[in-house]
Amino acid sequence: MKVLPLWGVLLASVCAHAGDRVEGARKHQTAGIVRSFKEAGLSWPPEELYLRAFKVERELEVWAGPRGKPLVKVRTFPICAASGDVGPKRAMGDEQVPEGFYTVDLFNPKSAFHLSMRVSYPNALDRKLGAAQPGGDIYIHGNCVSIGCLAIEDGPIEALYVMVSEARTRMGRDVPVHIFPRRLDAAGLAALESLPGVTDSRKAFWRGLEPGYRWFESQRRPPRVKVNAAANAYVVTPALPVR
Repeated sequence: MKVLPLWGVLLASVCAHAGDRVEGARKHQTAGIVRSFKEAGLSWPPEELYLRAFKVERELEVWAGPRGKPLVKVRTFPICAASGDVGPKRAMGDEQVPEGFYTVDLFNPKSAFHLSMRVSYPNALDRKLGAAQPGGDIYIHGNCVSIGCLAIEDGPIEALYVMVSEARTRMGRDVPVHIFPRRLDAAGLAALESLPGVTDSRKAFWRGLEPGYRWFESQRRPPRVKVNAAANAYVVTPALPVR
């Protein structure tokens, strides 16, 4: 009989536990997910999935639908912890939650925070505007603690993990997640710009997020977003038509 060294036993145990955690999430959450999609008039798994989060409102929304069609809101999860304040993340250790246009680019079933999904921070604009070390390892995870991450409770993170991982498989690409300081309607933007001590550069950054927010509000389609390096700003354009 082959005997594994201690580190091998520990690694095997961790991997097995992580697999059990994901399978447990599927077992416990899939029926509720299917029901939520049915109530929204959608089939499961979806052809498209989109996430957007609002720091002031402490909400994370899940939108889904057929490929190329207007999306429908499926669920809203309360954010139970998000460190820092309104404003983008600019440096390692500033404990800010990023603001901007990202994707979920990695799944961690072995997270110390139950389950977690990495946000693709820093993006090109974050690197351009941030410090030499802008930081990283920003996740959406369970367990209500945060040092720059978005935390939702363990039950909700199980449901979200299953939704995003299944949708990514069907979509064949990373799921977009857009993080806003707050809802950027006229009143929301005015409230941000009236905050004490807010700088002109910060106002300009928030105004650069607003077209992406507004496009989705009017069309229910995530926009295409690029970075204009010369202007140090996002460029938001309509999504490409489906062929």
